[in-house]
Amino acid sequence: MHMLIIGAAGMIGHKLAEKVAATGMIGDRKVDVLTLADVIEPEAATDFDGERRAMAVDLSQGGTAERMIADQPDVVVHLAAIVSGEAEADFDKGYRINLDGTRALFDAIRLTQGYVPRVVYASSLAVFGAPFPDRIPDDFHLTPLTSYGTQKAIGELLLDDYSRLGFLDGVGIRFPTICIRPGKPNKAASGFFSGILREPLNGQDAVLPVPDDVRHWHASPRAAVGFIEHAASMDTARLGHARNLTMPGVSATVGDQIAALRAVAGDGAVAHIRCQPDETIARIVAGWPRDLDTARARDLGFKAETSFREIIQIYVDDELGGVLPSEPASP
Repeated sequence: MHMLIIGAAGMIGHKLAEKVAATGMIGDRKVDVLTLADVIEPEAATDFDGERRAMAVDLSQGGTAERMIADQPDVVVHLAAIVSGEAEADFDKGYRINLDGTRALFDAIRLTQGYVPRVVYASSLAVFGAPFPDRIPDDFHLTPLTSYGTQKAIGELLLDDYSRLGFLDGVGIRFPTICIRPGKPNKAASGFFSGILREPLNGQDAVLPVPDDVRHWHASPRAAVGFIEHAASMDTARLGHARNLTMPGVSATVGDQIAALRAVAGDGAVAHIRCQPDETIARIVAGWPRDLDTARARDLGFKAETSFREIIQIYVDDELGGVLPSEPASP
């Protein structure tokens, strides 16, 4: 089996590639060829026993999609995108990469005769827009309040339509905000959700740009990789024509996050957080979902964490080797 990961230099793509390389599997399927693609050449998964390839390409450029699927990979994981804050700040770039690139990929597949791969499409909770019910169901209307959310919502509709017509076999994943993201901050409006935990856990200062009563939906990078693995190998007959799913997660306020940080890493870690209101970030986040009903995804076998303390502990275990810069609070 041949697997292509587009956006493999990003955090989730890199972790997915590492997992596939280490196990030689995606879900319950053995992977023989692993191709990694991004605008910068991804690391080539050196531990992989099968054939591995890496390429630096821009999906939004003409002819790129055709070259990427020329060998007809069986599973295509489409993670390539620019993030919410950047898409809002640069309208043309957001539509070129997040929408035009997606359409180019889907059409390259459509126009390849006899080729119907599994396509895992990375979507977002930003497809939903306020006002919300207390818990947002899967079938809630798509009324995004950002350009990024609009681009992802159009991608979802394309995935449904191309799957309905048999051009591809799609599964759309509406990721929660992934927390705690390792590494340096990115330009996502949601970046502070990770920053107020990651930096203190590494003994560094962090800025909180919103009130501590802001509530949002979260899952760990480990859960994100698990979502993709399951989507790549699941029986899509159970999806019918509704191919896009909201992933499980944890609904938590910023205050809940900070309380979990205190429980895991102590008051010294919390002292690194500095409040600095940012009206632009606050406005964007105010239009995002707070709590979701993900019974459909759970019934289909998708899994995530059940508490924010568990999410923090996963970061400590996976990124810090279980070592904290400060003593944990007493239970």
